[in-house]
Amino acid sequence: MKKHFAFVSVPAAGHVNPTLPLVAELLRRGHRVSYAVGRALAPAVRETGAELVELPTELPKVGRGGQLTAERMKMMLDFFCDDLRASFPLLRRHFQDDPPDAVCADMMTPYGRMLAEELNLPAIVLMPSMASNEQFSLREAAPAGEEEFRAGVFEEMNARITEVAAELGVRPVMPFQPDSGELNLVFLPREFQLAGETFDERYRFIGPLLGDRDQQPWQPRDPQAPLLYIALGTAFNDRPDFYRMCLAAFAESPWQVAMSTGHDVDVAELGPIPDNFEVRASFPQPAVLRHASVFVSHTGMNSTMESLHAGVPLVAVPQMPEQFINAGRAEELGLGRRLDPAALTAEQLRAAVDEVAADSGIRANVEKMREIVRSCGGAVAGADALENHLA
Repeated sequence: MKKHFAFVSVPAAGHVNPTLPLVAELLRRGHRVSYAVGRALAPAVRETGAELVELPTELPKVGRGGQLTAERMKMMLDFFCDDLRASFPLLRRHFQDDPPDAVCADMMTPYGRMLAEELNLPAIVLMPSMASNEQFSLREAAPAGEEEFRAGVFEEMNARITEVAAELGVRPVMPFQPDSGELNLVFLPREFQLAGETFDERYRFIGPLLGDRDQQPWQPRDPQAPLLYIALGTAFNDRPDFYRMCLAAFAESPWQVAMSTGHDVDVAELGPIPDNFEVRASFPQPAVLRHASVFVSHTGMNSTMESLHAGVPLVAVPQMPEQFINAGRAEELGLGRRLDPAALTAEQLRAAVDEVAADSGIRANVEKMREIVRSCGGAVAGADALENHLA
């Protein structure tokens, strides 16, 4: 029997992109999908054929620099509260008139689960990052020295979201909390998940979902030279200082470099671009990774999984607490090296890339993880889990 699934997510590429192949697979099977998201990711959702429910959600601009400061955490707290107040009433009106059979809610979009409870519908949580449960908390796994991430900001977040939820007449649900859905789809392998053995049958580790993005065309300028890919994702990427360091590190090297700078950096402010660099605001990342030998990455989970899917080792330059966790896990599993972004020099970056590229042990570990990542089931496994859950 065909079902109607409502997807709800913040308009962030790392949260929406992994879900789109799952949406496409559900549509292919004849199900109906409504997708509620802000306008920044609305075109990508529309391309799948899903019915778009556009929300007023706009992620705040974090500004220049690479640290998640107390000021930026306050900005994110304001965002969560303002977005809940603005978006939930729209969702409530839309889906009361056109109720789905289940709500598939991003883990950082708490009003998706609030909607499911209000309409008495099954809640499926979509987890593009490490999952949390009763035994393991992603929030508590933040590295030492991140007290701002783990302490006062979260108490304030809980209090303010509780207040807004009371205004709206719904039970509060918090981002980052181990508040599981009836079914949880996790977009990474259990083998990469911290404390993976503690997750029960409610959690399905379906691996990364690349979909059509894996088929995008791109070719390196010199197919004979080893390719280094450098990118800091789509959020904390306004880092001209870091990009200048990369230019200095690899200008006089055998590496052919593809470097993504994001849309907030003017390439002209980086100075002369060496001949062995191709610098763009963005690249079709899975396509570049098909050719790369090493990936210098912020280790957001989406980028980490795409790197491992392509069998490319990581040199991690994390910036946010979640990225530090991912970088630490990649190093622990022998999939690359983690660097300290606060003390990093061009010489250290060059040495780390050269060492990782030459390390046969890392290569072997990455190849094993590549096989695991590609055997998780992806969109087909996710759609099967949804259908079985509602059967």
